[in-house]
Amino acid sequence: MAGQSQFALLRQRRFLPYFTVQALGAFNDNVYRQSIIALLFFLGVSTAERTLYTNLAPALFILPYFLFSAIAGQIAEKLEKQRLIVITTAMEIVIMSVAAAGFLLENMPVLLVALFLTGMQSTLFGPVKYSILPSVLRPEELTGGNGLVEMGTSIAILAGMIYGGLVFKLAGSYGPEAAALSVVVLAVAGNVVARMIPRVDAGAPALQVNWNPIPESRAVMRLARRQLAVRNAILGVSWFWFVGTVLTAQLPTYAEVYLGGVVNDTALYIFALALFSIGVGAGSLLCEKLSARTVELGLVPLGAFGITAFLLDLYLARPALPPATGLTIAQFLQAPGGWRIAVDLTGIGLFTGLFVVPLFALIQSRTPKSELSRVIAGLNIQNSLFIVTAAVLGVLVQMDGLIVAGLRIPLPGLSIPQVFLALGIANLLVAIWIFTLVPEFLMRLASMLLVRALYRLRERDVDPAIPAEGPALIVCNHVSYMDALILAASIPRPVRFVMYHRIFAIPGLRWIFRHAKAIPIAGAKEDPVLMQKAFDAIDAALAEGELVGIFPEGQLTRDGGIGAFKSGVERILARAAERGQPVPVVPMALRGMWTSMWSRRGDAAGAGRLARMRVPRRFRAHIEVVAGPRIEATADVTAASLEAQVRGLRGDAA
Repeated sequence: MAGQSQFALLRQRRFLPYFTVQALGAFNDNVYRQSIIALLFFLGVSTAERTLYTNLAPALFILPYFLFSAIAGQIAEKLEKQRLIVITTAMEIVIMSVAAAGFLLENMPVLLVALFLTGMQSTLFGPVKYSILPSVLRPEELTGGNGLVEMGTSIAILAGMIYGGLVFKLAGSYGPEAAALSVVVLAVAGNVVARMIPRVDAGAPALQVNWNPIPESRAVMRLARRQLAVRNAILGVSWFWFVGTVLTAQLPTYAEVYLGGVVNDTALYIFALALFSIGVGAGSLLCEKLSARTVELGLVPLGAFGITAFLLDLYLARPALPPATGLTIAQFLQAPGGWRIAVDLTGIGLFTGLFVVPLFALIQSRTPKSELSRVIAGLNIQNSLFIVTAAVLGVLVQMDGLIVAGLRIPLPGLSIPQVFLALGIANLLVAIWIFTLVPEFLMRLASMLLVRALYRLRERDVDPAIPAEGPALIVCNHVSYMDALILAASIPRPVRFVMYHRIFAIPGLRWIFRHAKAIPIAGAKEDPVLMQKAFDAIDAALAEGELVGIFPEGQLTRDGGIGAFKSGVERILARAAERGQPVPVVPMALRGMWTSMWSRRGDAAGAGRLARMRVPRRFRAHIEVVAGPRIEATADVTAASLEAQVRGLRGDAA
C-alpha cells in the first residue's frame, strides 16, 4: 500500500461510487443554476429583472445551510451513511422534476422554489460527504482521498457551469426541454450510482435528533470549536471559501473590463474560471505527493503564502484597464501580460488546493467519528456566513459611498485589481493570525521542508499506532540530532519531545523547538533541578492529553546500535498511573540515520566533533520511521521490554 497512488482509489468500490455521486451532484447543481441564467437570456428579460434573479438565486441556494445544517448533521450522525446518500439522491430526483417543470413552463418562481429545495438537499448531503471518508479510507489515504474529492468537485463545478451555459445555445429553441431533461437524467444517474456504495455504519445510531435548529446550531458550533486544532482548521476552511467567493465573484466583470473580453460574451470569463478550477484540482492532487501520504499540516502555511504571492502578482500584472478590448482567448494570451495573468490565476488555485485539503484531513482525523457529521455541519454553517460576508464585502468595497438613513457613508471605491490586492494582503494577515494561534502549522512546515530536503522519508504503520486523541508516550532509539524533527514530520499529531537542554542552542532549530513546546532535560548529576522540572512538565503534558516523545537511551548512540533504556521511562509511567491516568506507549524506531551528518558515527573512530557535520555519503538518503503496535496503559511495561520492542522494530537480533 505504501507505494500506491491516490488514483488507485478510483478503481475500488469503497471509494469510486461515492466519488462519482458527489461529482455528479456538484455538476448537476451548477448545470441547474447556470441554466436558470441562460433561460433569462432566452426569455429576453430586462437587465434589471435579470440582475434581480441572478442575485436572488445564490441567496436562496445558501439559505438552507443556515436553517438546516444542524439538523442535517444529526441525521448524518444517526443514519447508516449509504442509506442517507440514497435518500438524498432520491430527493434530488424529485426536486429536479420540479425544476424540469419550471423549465418547460418557463416559470421563474417555480425554478427558484426548486433552487431553494436543491439547497436543502445539498445541506443534507454536506455532512455525510466529508464524514464518510474516515470510515472508508485508511489513515494514510485520507489526504489523497480528500484531494480527489476537492479535485472532482472543482472540475465538476466548472464543467457544470460550461454545460449549463451552452445547453440553450446548442439546443436553440428547444433549450428549456434540453435543460429539463439534463437535470433529471443527472439526478437519476446519481441515485443509481449511490446504490453501489458499500454500507457504512452510522457514527452515533443512538443519537436523539433535536429538530429545533436554533439551539442545535449553537450546539454544533460549540462542538466544532471544542478542539483547538480542529477549531482553527475550520476557520481556515471557511477562509478558503471567503477567498474563493471574493475571487470568483469578480471574474465575470474582471474578464470583460480588465482582460479585454468581448461584451456580453462569457468565453474569457469561463477561461479564467477554468484556470482557477484546474489549479485547485492540481493543488488538491499534489497534496498526497508532498505530504508523503500523511496529514501534513505544513502544507497549510505553504498554501497560504502562495495564495498571497499570486494574488499580489495578479494585481501587478494588470492594475489598470487593458490596452485592447474585444479579445478572444487566443488574443488575450498573446497580449502583454496575458500569460502572466493566466499563470497567476492557476497559481492561486493550486496553492488554494494545498491550503484546504490538509485542513479537511485534519478535521476528519482528529474528530471522533461519533461527532464528525455534526462538526461538518458546524463547518457548513460557518462557511455560509463567510460566503455571504465575502459577497457583501465584495460589492461594498467597490462602491465609493452608501446612503443610509439620509447619511452618506464613504466607502473605498476599489477597482477589481485593487480588490485582489486587498484580498492578498488580508489573506496574509489572516494566515499570520491563525499561525500565531496554532504555531503547529508553521512548525510542521519548517520540519517538513528541512526533513524532506535532506532525506527520502518513509513511514510504516505510524498513523494506526498514534491515538487520534488523548495522551501517549512515544519511545524511540536516538541516532542523530535530527531525530525529533524526523519524528515530528512523521507523526500526525503535535509531539512534545524531551530533549537534552543544550540541543536548544543549535542555530536554526531553536525557534522550532520552542514553538513545539519541547521539554528540556539534564542529567541528575549535571542539573537535578532541571531534571525534576522536566519530569513535572512531562506529567503535566500527559495529564492534558498531549503526546510526549522521549529517547530512553538518554544520549545519541556512539556505535549505531541501541543502548540500554534508562529507568526514566518507568518513572514517567508510574507517575501517570499514580495520578489515575495510565498512558499507552507507542514504540518507534529510526532506520538509516547512522550515516547522517548529525549522528556520532565518527566519534568512535576518534574523528571528534567535526565528524558530526560531515557531508552524508548520499544526498537525500532513504530513511524509515517504523511504529509498533500501541501498548495499552494496562500492560506491565518496563524499560527492558520497551528496549526489546524498539530493537525488534529496527531489525536487531534478539
